[in-house]
Order: sequence, then structure tokens, then C-alpha cells
Amino acid sequence: MSRLGFPRLHLREIGSTSDRARELAAAGAAHGTLVTTDHQVAGRGRQGRTWTSPPRRALTMSLVLREFPPVLPLLAGVAVAEAVGPAARLKWPNDVLVERRKVAGILAEGRPSDGWAVLGIGVNVALREDDLPPGLRDRAGTLGLAEEDVETVLAAILAGLERRLTQPQHTVLEAWMARDALAGRQITWTGGAGVAEGVDAEGRLLVRLQGGGRIALDAGEVHLGGGV
Repeated sequence: MSRLGFPRLHLREIGSTSDRARELAAAGAAHGTLVTTDHQVAGRGRQGRTWTSPPRRALTMSLVLREFPPVLPLLAGVAVAEAVGPAARLKWPNDVLVERRKVAGILAEGRPSDGWAVLGIGVNVALREDDLPPGLRDRAGTLGLAEEDVETVLAAILAGLERRLTQPQHTVLEAWMARDALAGRQITWTGGAGVAEGVDAEGRLLVRLQGGGRIALDAGEVHLGGGV
């Protein structure tokens, strides 16, 4: 199987690297094909959010995968967190946090029936505090590195993905739980509240309900305590 990151298409500016990667995947691009850009102007995140940053200060990448496990979103979270460093924690399913601020976002989109997935990753590698929108500065963060470190972070993420994609699913999930930012904490979601208790064998979030019993969430967004 081809190495992740080859071939690579790098663009000065693009609306969305994932849109371009999806086009390439549908046209038959090989496993490992990578799309990166200096400046993404219309990126998409989970729940329909946008992901934007100043030119050359963030890693913006989308990867075509031909073989991938059902827990790809969590696996990607582990690989990115490992590249960020020991302080990184994961908020289910794959927001990467440092000191409770989101420094990276991940969006996995796929067509398993057609044999491909596109993994989009954005990391605030070299953003300054004033690069962040005022309304997000209490929730979004940056690694505070230099612009030239974007390529170093990219290489670390690709190496981590290659390693994790060869491992059994339970090994990946154990690594995810070792960085779980929600374990034992009160959370809320649309229609419920409870205490997070890790993930099950399929990567679903386990929650102990306030009134007793336990459920597994497989989609949607969760919030700590009062909904932050």
C-alpha cells in the first residue's frame, strides 16, 4: 500500500482541501493522496461549522484513504493528539484540546460503498492569540509554534496515522481513552445529561445517566457541564 502523503497536491489557496480530496477520491486517487494549502477560505468542520485561519499559520490537510477502520474519527484524534504532545486531550469524538482549548479539528467523510474516505484535519500550529476571533478565544487555542513548524507537525501526524492504521481497533481505543478529556465529568447533549464513562468497543461514548442506567452515544455533540 502506498505511503500516506504521496502524491501530494499543495495549493496556495483553496476553498476546502476536503472538497478537492473528495473530487480526487471519486476520480480514483490512490490511498495516501494528500491535499494541503497555505490558506483555506471555506473549510468545514463538524456540525456545519467553518474552520478558517490566516495564511501559513495553520496546518490544513485532507487525506484520501482506501482502507480505514470504523473508528477512523477516533483513530485520527489519537494520531493528532500524539503529534501535538503529552498535554493534548481528546473530547469525544476527536476534538484535540490543550488546557481545555481546542487546537485541532477533524472531519472524516466517506463513501465506504465506493471504497474511500477523506480525512480532513486542521491544526492551529502557529496562530497568535489575536488571530482567533474574539468570540472563540476562551475555547480555541494554538500550539504557539512558528510557521516553519507546520511541515513538522504534518510529518508527525502522517507518521502517527500510518502507525495507528495498522493496529487492532482495541489498541487504538485504549490510546484514545488514555487521553479522554470527558471521563468522569458531567456532560450534556441534546435531550440528555449524565457522566461520561469512556467509549465502547465501537467507539461510542458511554454515559451514565442521572436517573440510573447507561447509554452509548454514536453521533451528535456533547458539552461539559452547563453546555460550554
